[in-house]
Amino acid sequence: MDNYSIDPKAFVLGCSAIGAGLAMIAGIGPGIGQGFAAGKGAEAVGRQPEARGTITQTMLLGCAVAESTGIYGLVVALILLFGNPFIGQL
Repeated sequence: MDNYSIDPKAFVLGCSAIGAGLAMIAGIGPGIGQGFAAGKGAEAVGRQPEARGTITQTMLLGCAVAESTGIYGLVVALILLFGNPFIGQL
């Protein structure tokens, strides 16, 4: 190998690590969304304390749906780091 060549396996591993890092950016959205939902839920309970149960149920369901996006990003990152499906294509 000359001085300017890159080992294909090292290149794929490096790109996979970058892709895993980018996939973890998907965790930012659910964090912001859940914080916003919790704040609005607290405001709603403050305005209507008698509806606390319904508000909490709706808020928790919304947080669970929002969290699924972050979990998908985590799964993609773990696959890229440890499963590494692209190494077999070399």
